[in-house]
Amino acid sequence: MFDAIARHYDFLNHALSAGRDKRWRARAIRDLELPSDARVLDVCTGTGDFAIAAADARAGATVVGVDFAGAMLAIGRDKVRARSLSRRVAFVRGDATTIPVRDGWADAATIGFGIRNVHRPDVALAEIARVLKPGGRLAILELGEPVVPGFRQIYNWYFLKLLPRFGRLVSRHDSAYSYLPASVVDFPRPAEFAAIISSQGFLDVRAVPLTFGIVYLYIATRG
Repeated sequence: MFDAIARHYDFLNHALSAGRDKRWRARAIRDLELPSDARVLDVCTGTGDFAIAAADARAGATVVGVDFAGAMLAIGRDKVRARSLSRRVAFVRGDATTIPVRDGWADAATIGFGIRNVHRPDVALAEIARVLKPGGRLAILELGEPVVPGFRQIYNWYFLKLLPRFGRLVSRHDSAYSYLPASVVDFPRPAEFAAIISSQGFLDVRAVPLTFGIVYLYIATRG
């Protein structure tokens, strides 16, 4: 499914979020407080926007992005070459539950709108804890439900009714943008997911609502 929509993925991300996805990633990277020579792991990297944003934030950073969708990674590699970042950003095809990176390699890890697509998020979080140094930071962006009454009803109409139709029209894929709202509905609520993060060796876990709760930023420190 992700390979099938790869060509339209970036356009739809920017269009369906009204461009706010860039701001959400920038906020997450600020909260990571990356050192100047940071090593960053980006899990479920897709077409690499989070990985590239991390590299842009620190001129000395090295970033490894991991994803199982080869067509998405191909687009990410094209973007990295166009930005002359190939020496600092590398993409590896792999599974979030068996990350092909050695123990304690990373200073920080990120996941942008991908953890809900992992069948066993607890296993993926344990793997990220393995790859992170003690004291390393984790930032996860994931879709949520708005917390403001009134706005919540309007957003849910857009998200459950309009978004799937627009996504199908642009991507020409029958199910991908119906899967998106369904996967969000099935994902644990913020307090529950924060508890899952804590259970895998992370400390000081915070769930921060962004844009009225459309998105949650989960920030944690590897114990």
